[in-house]
Amino acid sequence: MSSPHRPPPHLIGRAAAVLRALSTSADAGVSTSGVARATGLARPTAHRLLVALLDEGFADRDRRSGRWHLGPELYLLGEAAAARYDVTQRARESVHRLASDTGESAFFSARRGDETVCLLREDGDFPIRSFVLYEGARFPLGVVSAGLVVLALLPDREIDAYLSGTDLTARWGPAHSADAVRGRIARTRELGYAVNPGLVVEGSWGMAAAVFGPAGEPAWALTLTGVESRFRADRRPQLGELLLKEAHALTTALRREPRV
Repeated sequence: MSSPHRPPPHLIGRAAAVLRALSTSADAGVSTSGVARATGLARPTAHRLLVALLDEGFADRDRRSGRWHLGPELYLLGEAAAARYDVTQRARESVHRLASDTGESAFFSARRGDETVCLLREDGDFPIRSFVLYEGARFPLGVVSAGLVVLALLPDREIDAYLSGTDLTARWGPAHSADAVRGRIARTRELGYAVNPGLVVEGSWGMAAAVFGPAGEPAWALTLTGVESRFRADRRPQLGELLLKEAHALTTALRREPRV
């Protein structure tokens, strides 16, 4: 995905950036200015695109608040695409088991280009939770644990190309420099799962294991998140083992399913 400060040069890319901006605040909606900030577009340009998307049913607007939402046509298109791309029903079982067995919040995310997108969330019974991840949340590869495990298991040439062309420090701070990310990639490869020690929100930890697509590529991730005290050094291997077990089972199940 393009940087928020450098909008895509072509119309389709700009429209897609607007839709992604709307997807990050599905419940509350987004103001026109908020869309402009998120996409790097001038406010008049963002407004024109929003109105055009509204006319086609891809965006909707609350008349009272003036805030924008994803439109009903996207739901219909999603239903049509589900037979080919939707794996969330199968993943839901893994997410439920992880939340139930650990008491933490469990998630399923998909890789989309240079990002991961959270598709499913289920909270365990531990009363203190982390809210860094939520359904629809997007993060660049290498930031949250889902994006770190996906990035770590890509070929080295893809990692090099991504880190050389992406500045994660501008938004996420010096802990996300290329050298720091490479260090976490090496550790992730050693363990088989990723650990994010509160680098996005202090005190909010995450761990993730990759789920692989038919060509052996890291296409999805299962994640557990919670407060730091729940991710002690003596408990992390147990959580990692559970994540790897569920990720392997889900990978196997998805490979067995016929694809349209």
